[in-house]
Amino acid sequence: MLILLSPAKTLDFESQVKFKTSTQPEYIDDSVEIAELLKQQTPASLRDLMGVSESLAELNHARYQDWMAPIPVEGSKQAIFAFQGDVYQGLQADTLTKKQLDVAQEQLRILSGLYGILRPLDRILPYRLEMGTPLPNSRGKDLYAYWRDRVTASVVKQMQLNGSRFLLNLASNEYFRCVDAKALPAPVVAPAFKELKNGKYKMISFFAKKARGTMAAWVIRNRVKTMAKLIQFAEDDYRYDEESSTKKVPVFLRG
Repeated sequence: MLILLSPAKTLDFESQVKFKTSTQPEYIDDSVEIAELLKQQTPASLRDLMGVSESLAELNHARYQDWMAPIPVEGSKQAIFAFQGDVYQGLQADTLTKKQLDVAQEQLRILSGLYGILRPLDRILPYRLEMGTPLPNSRGKDLYAYWRDRVTASVVKQMQLNGSRFLLNLASNEYFRCVDAKALPAPVVAPAFKELKNGKYKMISFFAKKARGTMAAWVIRNRVKTMAKLIQFAEDDYRYDEESSTKKVPVFLRG
């Protein structure tokens, strides 16, 4: 199976990683064009483009001025260790063994506004660029137009190499929009995680994001390949709910 995750805004480029093996992003040459467009922006125009604060705009302006390709070892980090948001709290990449990271390198992909699609061990430099950013480019009006064909081709190729029976979509809607689901060689399965609140089961963003990372790690550790095995997911007290599930949206409840 192939797993898709979103990236994270929260980054960690300070702590050391014992695992030294790394790779270069598949579409690094395409990233160069996007980075060059962003290098031309002023802090004020970046603030408007990204919808961020003045301080974040200045930070990312400096980041893009320093960005380079190929990605150097100094100042960079493997993607799976660099991202530190809610999803990655669940993933806990630093607990994966070398063999499990090797499995992740084949089974896991992280979607990215700057890099298109990343393998876990692809090196990245600090950046911020959401996939929904309306950045005009040589392929269209936004990053979806820029990345859709490249990302879809990469996903299709890896699904075929893995013999994937389905694509496990644990990415957000914003990021999965860059994939042409109709072009995939197998169905898309997108689990839903819900919490009991005030007598009803609801999707709560923080918990759902963390659960996506937890499921990704569980799939990697257990070499999950089938739906029959996937619905056995029971980490952090979640349980599969057959009644509210469909083939494409298995529902996991907690509480």
